[in-house]
Amino acid sequence: MARVLVLTADAAEELDSMYPVFRLREGGHEAVVAAPTTRAVKLVVHDFEPGWDAYTEKPGHLLPVDLAFGDVDPEEYDGLVIPGGRAPEYIRTSPDVGRVVRHFFDRGLPVGTICHGPQVPAALGLLKGRRTAAFPPLRTDVELAGATFVDEPDVVDGAMVSCRGWPDLPLWSRAFMAVLEKSQIPA
Repeated sequence: MARVLVLTADAAEELDSMYPVFRLREGGHEAVVAAPTTRAVKLVVHDFEPGWDAYTEKPGHLLPVDLAFGDVDPEEYDGLVIPGGRAPEYIRTSPDVGRVVRHFFDRGLPVGTICHGPQVPAALGLLKGRRTAAFPPLRTDVELAGATFVDEPDVVDGAMVSCRGWPDLPLWSRAFMAVLEKSQIPA
């Protein structure tokens, strides 16, 4: 069983956050949710309405939080997931988030990013030379961070698995679970 850390905060997209948590638990793994504080985070629902140029945002469910970013010991985890929504825009500036995310990238451990999730490793300079999916309007941001934007539902680059958003979650989840389970096989 792997222990996977999920970094999130208020305004994270509901499906981007809850789907991976439930899928990891369904697969027999432990999903541990971390946020700025230990209060439940307020998720949002993003949808694509006819006649709108951008997605709409509505209040979503609450997601219980297990521990605060400052209390995370990344050595205790086998993988990392960064859901999308607006939360990555805010959490990417946290020194504790930087410490945690660098740990996983430095060690080649599984990292899953969903939708806006790549904003976190991009802000830390960790996407340089990588291939990644992201919410399509982030293409320029990803490319300015030195990555190659790939418009696909399940982009695997080493131990990093990314997707464009919640419609891609079934394919992303299958790819992330395969990378995670492969990383659990003793060398």
